[in-house]
Amino acid sequence: MNIQAPITCRERFLNACACVATDRPPLWMMRQAGRSLPEYMKLKAGYKFTELVQNPELAAEVTLQPIRRFGYDAAVIFSDILVISEAMGQPYELLEQGGVKVDFALNSKADVDRLEPSRVLDHISYTPDAIRVVRKELGNERAIIGFAGSPWTLASFMVEGGSSRDNLRSRAMLYDEPKLFHALLEKITEATIIYLKAQIEAGADVIQLFDSQGGTLASNKFWEVSGRWMQQIIEAIDGAVPTIVFARNVHHNWNEVVQTGASAVGIDWGINLRETADALPSNIAVQGNLDPALLIATPEAAAAETQILLDEMRGRDGFIFNLGHGVPPDANLESIQSITETVQGFK
Repeated sequence: MNIQAPITCRERFLNACACVATDRPPLWMMRQAGRSLPEYMKLKAGYKFTELVQNPELAAEVTLQPIRRFGYDAAVIFSDILVISEAMGQPYELLEQGGVKVDFALNSKADVDRLEPSRVLDHISYTPDAIRVVRKELGNERAIIGFAGSPWTLASFMVEGGSSRDNLRSRAMLYDEPKLFHALLEKITEATIIYLKAQIEAGADVIQLFDSQGGTLASNKFWEVSGRWMQQIIEAIDGAVPTIVFARNVHHNWNEVVQTGASAVGIDWGINLRETADALPSNIAVQGNLDPALLIATPEAAAAETQILLDEMRGRDGFIFNLGHGVPPDANLESIQSITETVQGFK
């Protein structure tokens, strides 16, 4: 009698990226999954955020904490999109009240010229090193997701001088000084390719690009300023691992998101997931899109809405259950557990 070995969480996740039918949708809770955990709060009390990111052993520990507690199918490496700006010569800090601030905003050609993308691994080899630690701990049981910010999203932080709701200054610069802005995007793209290839070499199974600021662009500017640069990154990866593009609030630009060549598309919570999935090519996996507010709602409400989403997506191969954005820092652990159990029990 031929007995098949049970499928691993890692295989389930990779099958979903390839739009292969799975026994249930794989589950992960987006970047920042561990920041509401008491074990993370205890650990971070003795360190600055950047110190956690830059220490491979500590970054690996933060990565593993939500896996140990909730048993997700994939682990997102603990890092930050702004490590690339810092590696190119523009340091940053995470503000206690939320958001980030870079040491100086990019104001001129001279500011862009002094950014150095070719030697980023001299500064941020700690992320690939953390992936190696996590791989040793997890073996081949769970997928490891490496990531970076999209060039546009990172450029907007660098020009704005930190977090911005609508990126007015960076959007004005791309109209007034398009050559300068494209030079910045070229440098970020070069650095990102180097960084992500190192993550893959270290053991990342999947790469995600976070274009969390994509929706601040005018729809007719999305491809020129964001999409084509992500396409360059995905082409440089050349199919070594599946790729996911999460582009927030780009509801008029799904064709351009698909055009990047991504294996999967992340969908935010502001749009119907099934309708969006049905409008995309069937060979593109979809990831999403539970409202993150449910993590601070009651466990009963969280479970009910999770079940509705799962039922809507039933029968759609290539579905990865996820939030529609990051985990709120004040997330309710009981609600996270309720969501997790609902997905893990779904057939």
